[in-house]
Amino acid sequence: MNFFSGIRYNVKGLLMGLRTPRLFLLGLARFGVMVLLTLAMAWLVLAWHDEVLSLLWHRPASPWLVWLWYGVSWLVFLVLLGISGVLAYLLGQVLFSVLIMDLMSRITERMVTGQEEAASGLSILSQMVFLIRQEIPRNIIPVILTMVIMVLGWFTPLGPVLTLMGPLVAVTFMAWDNTDLVPARNFESFGDRFRFLGKTVFFHLGFGLPFLIPLLNIFFLSFAPVGATLYHIDRHSRETAASLQKTV
Repeated sequence: MNFFSGIRYNVKGLLMGLRTPRLFLLGLARFGVMVLLTLAMAWLVLAWHDEVLSLLWHRPASPWLVWLWYGVSWLVFLVLLGISGVLAYLLGQVLFSVLIMDLMSRITERMVTGQEEAASGLSILSQMVFLIRQEIPRNIIPVILTMVIMVLGWFTPLGPVLTLMGPLVAVTFMAWDNTDLVPARNFESFGDRFRFLGKTVFFHLGFGLPFLIPLLNIFFLSFAPVGATLYHIDRHSRETAASLQKTV
């Protein structure tokens, strides 16, 4: 699977999600959770903005420095708002969205194949607990990498290149957060799943590229589990066909 296949599966999943009432409602629920948490975090930023700024720099008495102080104030606000958005995303994914995403994935599998793929002999509760546990490293790793790239961009001559790389790395991992649902549900080890990401980086980059489109990215993010599941269904079908050919 190449870069353009990733884009195609994301668009395909969005269209299927919009056409299917159950998936559409779940996509709206995921979107609603993220919006509510983001608004709550943004309210906290506004509530504590002055206190945080006062710790960094008290308002100067000199009128020549007041304009600079206002600029720093807005910069601090934007940084805190960005951090609050990341925290809202992480909190929403770990506590709520991963469950909604997995349910969307299961529904998609049943619609396309008539059954859902999952590890046998394990209760739904065990699978849910495992998925929630996996969501933590799946989200912490990309956040750490993105922050490292941003810091390197600030303090090295490679700033313009790294500024472009940061969002691309972030959307690649966001794509993997969706394509990893089916393997995680089958209790595949984290190491195997991470190596799979390394082998399919360009596919995941293509899958995550629509997440960078302003406004539309909300819809792509909400229904990404559908396209990711369609990808795994097709991938499993190809692997099965290849195995049968080798047997023959």
